Amino acid sequence: MTELSAHRPAESSAPLHELIRDRWSPRVLDPKAEITDDQLRALFEAARWAPSWGNSQPARYLVGRRGEETFERIFATLSRGNKNWAAPAGALVLGIARTRNDEGEPMPYAEYGLGLATQNLVLQAVAEGLVAHQMAGFSAEAAKAAFELPEGVEPLVAIAIGHFGDGVDVDPSIVERDTKPRQRKPLSELVFGAGWGTPAF
Repeated sequence: MTELSAHRPAESSAPLHELIRDRWSPRVLDPKAEITDDQLRALFEAARWAPSWGNSQPARYLVGRRGEETFERIFATLSRGNKNWAAPAGALVLGIARTRNDEGEPMPYAEYGLGLATQNLVLQAVAEGLVAHQMAGFSAEAAKAAFELPEGVEPLVAIAIGHFGDGVDVDPSIVERDTKPRQRKPLSELVFGAGWGTPAF
């Protein structure tokens, strides 16, 4: 088994910017470390400056620090598997897409816009010396009820943000998941040139 380490750079076929190279989604978090106001603000400023269709900016977020009521309400929506490791996070975030405008009309590419904004957020987390783990394992319906979300918005992702931990007093199965080799499909399976299935690289 690989040694537990916060530094697990991606093995890539071309040089990557360090923010992309070093971004990963750990589950071993420090239960004592806190996130500063400046760090938290920087994450959402990064999200705010993501591109969006027609500058519609459909991304919305709910955020709570560990110990706050908002944190506990987001935590309650998580799947059992995510609850097993997310409690030590410095903050929990709920990413929400605004799917309808003020006139009630559909907002094109709202989910895509939230995805772009959230990628900015997690890359800024790397720049701030933090880690961020995005989760699909949560109940959107529970989130809607817990926060009385209005019509026309859809919670799509939960995000645990914090500092990497030392693994002490952490379930060994969680530590094991954070030491497995990082893997991605090769470019030959993802990017095509002359036709579908014909690798460009």
